[in-house]
Amino acid sequence: MLSIGLISLLVAIPVFSYQITPSLFNRITSVVLIYSALLAFNGLHVESLASGVGIYSGLFHVTTVSLSVETFVLFIGALLLLGWGAITEKTSVYSGTTSSVVPTISEYSLMILFTSMGATLLLSSSDLVSMYLSIELQSFAVYILATLYRDSESATSAGLKYFLLGGLSSALILLGTAVIYSYTGLTQFESIYSLVQVTGSDTILENSTSVPYNVSGGVTCGLLLIGIGFLFKVAAAPLHNWAPDVYDGVPTIVTSWLTTMPKISIFVFILELQAGLEGSFESLSVILGAINIWKNLLLTASILSLIIGTVVGLSQYRIKRLLAYSTISHVGFILLALAINTEESIESFLFYLIQYSLTNVNTFLVLLGFGYVMSTSKSYLTNFTKLSANTTDIQFIDQLKGQFKENPLLGLSLAICLFSMAGIPPLIGFFAKQMVLYSSTHGGYYFLSIIAIVVSVISASYYLKIIRVIYFDSSAGGFSLVNSDNTDSTANTLYNTINSQNNTVKVSTITNVHSLLIASLTMIMTLFVLQPSILLNSCHLLALSLFYY
Repeated sequence: MLSIGLISLLVAIPVFSYQITPSLFNRITSVVLIYSALLAFNGLHVESLASGVGIYSGLFHVTTVSLSVETFVLFIGALLLLGWGAITEKTSVYSGTTSSVVPTISEYSLMILFTSMGATLLLSSSDLVSMYLSIELQSFAVYILATLYRDSESATSAGLKYFLLGGLSSALILLGTAVIYSYTGLTQFESIYSLVQVTGSDTILENSTSVPYNVSGGVTCGLLLIGIGFLFKVAAAPLHNWAPDVYDGVPTIVTSWLTTMPKISIFVFILELQAGLEGSFESLSVILGAINIWKNLLLTASILSLIIGTVVGLSQYRIKRLLAYSTISHVGFILLALAINTEESIESFLFYLIQYSLTNVNTFLVLLGFGYVMSTSKSYLTNFTKLSANTTDIQFIDQLKGQFKENPLLGLSLAICLFSMAGIPPLIGFFAKQMVLYSSTHGGYYFLSIIAIVVSVISASYYLKIIRVIYFDSSAGGFSLVNSDNTDSTANTLYNTINSQNNTVKVSTITNVHSLLIASLTMIMTLFVLQPSILLNSCHLLALSLFYY
């Protein structure tokens, strides 16, 4: 369905771009993603998926896990697109210039479909070639999305940085595939697993380690490079430095996509890769008498992500940079559950990934909503009009001062999202962290569990800082980071000008669909405790399918 939608848009955009608005193209893309998600969900009823189905000469291997996560990825992509408001531009009264609020170029809907297709293909990749092509298809489209605002210096800088460092991570992945192929002559994962296991058995029987050592050492080195490349792409510490700059530089509507969509597909691919390599690495540990390099790589990235994402986030005053470090901290929890690799930990890994994606999407939808409703507020115009031409993006935490009085429902939704991220019961985020910590302590990783608990408590402070600004700080004090000469009379003049020119100025507002999405996701996070069995049982069955088929 994604292919059909992509081909249809490739034909429709050049022909109807003057008759159909970019916003309508976004809605059409959302419908395509939702329908594709329903088709993927319907495919779960195929009985042969229990052991997996190979397609395209073994380049892809469709399993229950890959198809389930594909359904979730497409559903999340549709939610993000539905949150992109119907207003496409807004005229600045000060400068007379027009600034983009949502994509004003119809081709951006194509980029969304390209990155979604790359994510779904990566989930089912079972070959080194299909893996690399899928990750590049996803990445190249995201690089273009990062430069959504062509006239914005910060967005252009962020897009260039993302492209250069993303190319470096792709080069590491390509180097790892080349190393594996040079030592094995194989590209299919199943064949590589079998070769490693067979050489391990021959080594034990013949008491000779020369040839098998070379094969296993080359595979280990190649997988290590591939793992580092993927950790780079998910912004795991210490390979995280690009993420805060990129997430803060690009528009909020793009940040919401960058922090969610690519990470889901990459994490689940690492999960499936690790599940296939489990037996091979166990044999390697017996042969070489060495530690499990893959597990130690994930554990090291986990502990560094937990510490750096929490400590550095304490000093942030730009809200998207703070959320970027928050993402790094959450990546630490996800990697911890992934590295343990038991039935309990994989179940907690899937549950954490799902709840974090939903919470993150809702957080950015609320920030977009704040930007839309505040862009024509008199008090907002008093302090922030000279901040930038595009006043619909919330850039600083202080811009949310006193917003609970102005927009109580949005303030409540954002507070619930932040409390969930902090792990406050009875919200869904608490149960996710509890499951990860339980699997960690049950597996004997007590030191990592203590670190995770401590950083979780510390990270609650910067979530509470945002809530304090929204609920208890007064907006009358102004914005200390902006040296503005605006007076109340100037704000009144500007406010009256906007209200008197509604026939020429397009005012940003929250659409009904946007409001419904925020309300629904907030209810899911709040009321999960009343009916947790659906999501928990689904994660449990997916985890079992990785270990018993």
